[in-house]
Amino acid sequence: MSGPMRLDRYERATDFLAAASPWLEQREAEHNLILGIAGTVRDFPGLYAAPYLATVTGPDGVIAAAALRTPPWNLVLSEVDDEAALDLLVADLADADLGGVVGRPDVATAFAARWVTAHGGRWEIGMEERVFQLTEVIPPRPVPGAMRAATTADRPLLVAWVAAFGREALGDEDASRVASSVDDWLAGRGRTIWLWDDGGPVSLTGVGGATPHGIRIGPVYTPPERRGQGYASALVAAASQAQLDAGRRFCFLYTDLANPTSNKIYQAIGYRPVTDALRIDFRP
Repeated sequence: MSGPMRLDRYERATDFLAAASPWLEQREAEHNLILGIAGTVRDFPGLYAAPYLATVTGPDGVIAAAALRTPPWNLVLSEVDDEAALDLLVADLADADLGGVVGRPDVATAFAARWVTAHGGRWEIGMEERVFQLTEVIPPRPVPGAMRAATTADRPLLVAWVAAFGREALGDEDASRVASSVDDWLAGRGRTIWLWDDGGPVSLTGVGGATPHGIRIGPVYTPPERRGQGYASALVAAASQAQLDAGRRFCFLYTDLANPTSNKIYQAIGYRPVTDALRIDFRP
């Protein structure tokens, strides 16, 4: 079948998922971020600013790409089966104040090249990541303590640790946004937050971004003075097992390729690499 590609925008995450989810689910691990964010937007409509939700359909009637953005965050791209779809997305986002894009490395760089050609400036790599999937937990070596749900009494510590994670892992210095996110998570909006407690909290992880059959684990943070003792492994393993026990088929996790320790410890508890992802930042 010949003919032009078509871009469709959606006002509601429900409609976006009805159109895109069957296609996205064919590669659920690769699409866990876009599926998870869209599901959160659907379930908690006041959590984000008005989202950008779009699909591009080829002349054969099959989706070739999907994109999502919750301002002020970066654009998230699906796998792209025809790079011509990127031209439609760049044109449709012409008026957006876009700070960057996240996607598979070849897709993200192809979009970035088109974006700076259309808008000027330059692009640079912000972070190289790897997407992992777990279907069965390999128990780590035992460590003292146990996992527990975070409570409002933990809020000052949670804000400090999540802010430290943002600075260390993401280069994010927005303290007010961190505090707002922690309040949402403590209320169960979009994510839950868990601690490993060994005479007091020693490690933190979040659980959220549910997909049709899985859920994402993260962020994961252990303060420097508590690292190397197995707490993060124990916590991520326990949180992942709890999700599998609740009926999830998969758990997903992102790692920074510049951090070989995290890539090693998560594989040791059963996470297997699926694909790489690139965060690209746009500069004037």
